Amino acid sequence: MKSDTRFSLVLGGGGMKGLAHIGVLQALTERGLLPTHIVGSSVGALVGAAWSAGHSVAELREIAVNLRRKDIFAVAHADMAFKRMRSPALFRREPLDTLLERLVGDITFHELDHPLVVNTVDVNSGMQVFWGLEGLDEIPVREAVFASCALPGFLPPREIRGRFYVDGATVDNLPVGTALVLGADVVLAVDVSASNAFRADVQDEGFASVFARATEIAMQSLLELRLRSWGTPPIYYVHPRVEHISPFSFDHLREVVEEGYRATAAALDHPDEWPQPGDGGVYPKRGVIVRVQRERCIGCGACLVQAPPGMFVLDAQGKAVVTRPEQEWSPVDGEFIRHCPTYAISARPAATPAATRRQSG
Repeated sequence: MKSDTRFSLVLGGGGMKGLAHIGVLQALTERGLLPTHIVGSSVGALVGAAWSAGHSVAELREIAVNLRRKDIFAVAHADMAFKRMRSPALFRREPLDTLLERLVGDITFHELDHPLVVNTVDVNSGMQVFWGLEGLDEIPVREAVFASCALPGFLPPREIRGRFYVDGATVDNLPVGTALVLGADVVLAVDVSASNAFRADVQDEGFASVFARATEIAMQSLLELRLRSWGTPPIYYVHPRVEHISPFSFDHLREVVEEGYRATAAALDHPDEWPQPGDGGVYPKRGVIVRVQRERCIGCGACLVQAPPGMFVLDAQGKAVVTRPEQEWSPVDGEFIRHCPTYAISARPAATPAATRRQSG
């Protein structure tokens, strides 16, 4: 990406995995690349707000690696005991309020060093509200960020201007659509979700883990639907490899930050993979070969339902056949593979990288 490219930085939610966004900011600032706007959901909003409020990347890294569970999550024992099912949330609001006071204070969006947009949703109407946009920028930043971090059931909704807001990630975990309003040439989207990664024994980890996992799956499905038909401006999608880490784990904080840096630095160091002016869709592109193992295929037709129309057909024996084995995929393509109940579908890298084919075409 060129230093004069106007790009919006979209930071998705993902619990403690979202501290990878600190590493993202480190990789960008080291190269002198500053976004025109930051758009954040949940922890993405928190990291974006802290940096936009004037904290250096080094300061944020130090704060992040020293966080402890009590700094964010304290079980609301009194509410759970006396209100039972009418308790507003599993965790109390005070620890997160204290952290936000430390990171952001009482400043409004107008007082930030860098423009910030915070993704929330009105829990009563379902309306998605982006604080920081024109007409929605005169409230304390920390109020909007708390709301954006308030995953329903885990943290209580936050009242703003007489209405109650929760985590906007419930409807849009990676709110790239805001770039259409902000006028970016390119969107750099950082996704730390993990629903497409296999997790073992979630059912044994308690109701909170089961609910969080189900929420991840729903968020990822919504994201895939949005990005499947994305046009312009082009998106460069970065996915730090943190899918093996629980959103509530405090055991890998340094690893998470470093992985955010590694993934972003790797993307920035391959300029040939970035979209060109006028391009559309999601990048980077990769050439893949899609295959079906006939001996595993049971002819259920799930691939016909989940894959793009026309990609698979059933032959005379009722087995799935790929109509176009050679494909060019972005990182968000191919999600249908995980829906095959017998794992009969696979995708392998093509011999010639997609970037090379683009240059020679």
